[in-house]
Amino acid sequence: MVSVMVLPLAVTDPGDLARLNKLYGAMWTIKRAVLRDACSKVDALRAAKHERDRDGMKVVRQRLGLSREALERSAYRHLEDAGHLKHHASKALAMHMADEVWNGVQRHLFPDATGQRHGRPKSGRWHDFTRIPGRARSHTAEKKWETFRLVGTLHGHAMVYTDGGQHPLMQPRHMPKPALPTSSVPTGKTSPSGKPLMRKATWWDHTGPLAVVFAGGPDSSAGDLVLPVRVPQHPGQYARAEHFLANPGRWHKVDLVRRRKASAPGGWMYEAHLMILGPGYAAPAVRQMRDQAAALDRIGGVDGNVSNLSVVSFPANLVPAAGAPASTEIVLTDSERVLLEKHAKKMRGRARALERSRRATNTAQYGTSKKQTRRAERRAAKGLPEKTVTVPGGARVARSDGVPKQAFRRDKLSTAYRHTRARQAEHAAGAGEHRRQRARNLARQIIAIHGPVLVVEDCDIRTWYRLWGKRLSQTTPGLLIAALDRECSAAGGRLIRASTWSTALSQHCLCGERVNKTLRDREHKCLACGLAGKRDLVSAALAAFVRLTDVDDPKTAYLDTTMSRHAQITFSEGLQEALRESTTPCQNTPRGAGRVAVPPQRGTSAHRTAGRRHRATPDETRPVRDHAGKPDDRPGCNPQLTLW
Repeated sequence: MVSVMVLPLAVTDPGDLARLNKLYGAMWTIKRAVLRDACSKVDALRAAKHERDRDGMKVVRQRLGLSREALERSAYRHLEDAGHLKHHASKALAMHMADEVWNGVQRHLFPDATGQRHGRPKSGRWHDFTRIPGRARSHTAEKKWETFRLVGTLHGHAMVYTDGGQHPLMQPRHMPKPALPTSSVPTGKTSPSGKPLMRKATWWDHTGPLAVVFAGGPDSSAGDLVLPVRVPQHPGQYARAEHFLANPGRWHKVDLVRRRKASAPGGWMYEAHLMILGPGYAAPAVRQMRDQAAALDRIGGVDGNVSNLSVVSFPANLVPAAGAPASTEIVLTDSERVLLEKHAKKMRGRARALERSRRATNTAQYGTSKKQTRRAERRAAKGLPEKTVTVPGGARVARSDGVPKQAFRRDKLSTAYRHTRARQAEHAAGAGEHRRQRARNLARQIIAIHGPVLVVEDCDIRTWYRLWGKRLSQTTPGLLIAALDRECSAAGGRLIRASTWSTALSQHCLCGERVNKTLRDREHKCLACGLAGKRDLVSAALAAFVRLTDVDDPKTAYLDTTMSRHAQITFSEGLQEALRESTTPCQNTPRGAGRVAVPPQRGTSAHRTAGRRHRATPDETRPVRDHAGKPDDRPGCNPQLTLW
């Protein structure tokens, strides 16, 4: 079991920034060269069809040198042939970069467990190259760490930046670089005369502040690259730092990662991703919550929707004395909607600023707008001189088939354009992290109420984007379900996925009768038993009674209508209340809030005889896809035929 901790690096020295830039440039050159060799070998392997049929793929791959060892030797050759690369990169870094290239080639050559293969590897862009993999520390040979290594101790770091423990941890913006120890340390051996032998101190003997050290290339004369580490000092973060950094024997590997940040010197923020041998950190409150959730003996169902997430659970033994039915609805609050609108407004403003900057820098690639053309005609008619258009507002100059005459990648970009783009990417990354943290918190609240054993329909959320598009980026149902899956596993349970073909939860009632509803019908009303409630909550309640012949195969799911009818009779009053409104509102869920979004349409849905549209309407039948199985015979019996 391994886990990773992100350690920010305090890189403020211009010399260190320049050296890091050269290191990334050297590793990008090596990666691109090795990837170019691998792609040419992949193309040759694809062209040698007759040889593959005669001798087999393995023989052809060995002849072409399409293997991990061959790519590593190719990286060594590129490093040796280009003399300037040896001043910045080392042989170990080149080997690990070749291994990373081979991982992408391997996913292209060989299918995975589902029989799918990845596309042909691509080098990507320079700004997308953000990670330099390090070499793992040897845990068998003493003091062997060949690439990036983490030196120092957490205790020594705390003693320096707390002034011996006299005040809280305070790290300055410009952190000093730790110096290499210059003293002598005993070796643990003695001379024949009984005098203890001494040796020169190295970075292994450094017990002061934490730092990441890189020795440089074989021909480097700049010395060690020392990058101070900034330990997270927010409230509650020191316990997490102790979990990862207190035991240096568990430190396994350090990767150097950079990310765009417009306000940082050089436009990049550098981080060290430390991998340790052991589990990740969980706060005491989270561990207590998971233990309490594991003790809950409940069964529940989840219904994911475009604008909300509904959860309903029952006691596992279906006995009223063990508890009552509970329901929860997760929707966007008013404050979250205001923040989303504010974020969208900022994004639109930045997008307009980027477009204006591109047009102002590349005026020859755009035509004038209608307003600008009319103004030029009026000035020409009055005999006035022609006015220079600094920001043309027309369409891009294109060929007769609509293809731009100059590719967008050939455009000149100003410094302000690059800074605005960096700020936009930085803001988007922060918003994404906020959504992930919100999903984790909501998932923990759900399993604390409903237990870690839940059932959800196996829906392909990618198809939802055809109808609702960007609406899903606000509620993120896929992110919530994925976080719920991880939290259920962490609490000792499981989020079970069931086929939508064999269950059809939204089209049935707890009594077993079929109640047909379209996407516009948001209320469930059964004429057979009189049950009425919210459509999503009824579907979530039915999901709790889904059974599977094989838990790992969603296609084997079926609805146990006998148990659902028994629960409806047992919890008649409490169930009716739970299906009408959330009985356990979460922190982000106001009571009675939320409404399922229906795609905006002109009039009613088109009939089959009224012509064909370019896409299906919400009430039309979707084309049959083998996503989670096709409808089969339902093993559940009809409860109306059972004598109660």
